[in-house]
Amino acid sequence: MQDSKVNNVHLFIIPAVIWGSTWYVITFQLGTVDPLLSVSYRFLAGSFIILSYCLIKRKSLNYPLKVHARIALQGSLLFGMNYWLVYQSESLINSGLVAVAFSTIIFFNMIFGAIFLRLKVVSKVISGALLGLLGTAIIFKDELQSFSMGSDSVTGIVLCFLGVASASLGNIVSASNSKINIPVIQSTAFGMGYGGLLMLGIALVVGKTIVFDTSLAYVLSLSYLTIFGSIIAFVTYLTLISKIGPDRAAYAIVLLPLIAVTISTFLEGFNFTVYTALGMSLLLLGNYFALAKKSG
Repeated sequence: MQDSKVNNVHLFIIPAVIWGSTWYVITFQLGTVDPLLSVSYRFLAGSFIILSYCLIKRKSLNYPLKVHARIALQGSLLFGMNYWLVYQSESLINSGLVAVAFSTIIFFNMIFGAIFLRLKVVSKVISGALLGLLGTAIIFKDELQSFSMGSDSVTGIVLCFLGVASASLGNIVSASNSKINIPVIQSTAFGMGYGGLLMLGIALVVGKTIVFDTSLAYVLSLSYLTIFGSIIAFVTYLTLISKIGPDRAAYAIVLLPLIAVTISTFLEGFNFTVYTALGMSLLLLGNYFALAKKSG
């Protein structure tokens, strides 16, 4: 039992730390290549690598059409629409507001989990989620204070919450797929492929030019985002969902601002204030509640 708890903590920490660092790494992706294409490259490469691993390890890749339909739904929501909607929203509102909005994914997971998976809503998870949301809001208080209710801002918020809903539904589909014993490795491999193709399709439909940046900064950052940000982080996170449920697992996402701000403090000169410390403390306290053993 103790080993299981330790393993769950590792599964929790790994995606939180990796995704927290990707906020900084993604800055090296901006420029020549449209974000839609960069994300498509990232997930298509991730899919290719995991499928190659499955072939080398002789893992079964033979699934009926109805299973592929479930995996395609998971991939489209989690690796496709989610990213597209968030990128669209970030062109209209600041990233701090997006971070606060994404902190609500726990509530989405609890609601969708109760509706589609009939999961019980746990009071400790609600407490942790509220503390996490408050902590994130305090960390990004300056960005929130500078927000103004214009038409673009409202559109940005709507798109952002649609992105959160898409990510959450992707979590729920993943949990549902695990319940019928679709392996996480294989579902992630195919799901990334479907999501990457969807992103590529959207890019073509909206008229984006297919280009690739061969600079060292772009290639290295894309490699990091593919191997760590996609393969390792998503496999561990989706495995965590299968073990502790989508509600508590989602708290790994809520921790991202804490990791991102820590990295930004050392690498980008982020102004670390007493409010930052308070927000981080609330995030860590919420983390404790989220990982605490479920009670009746």
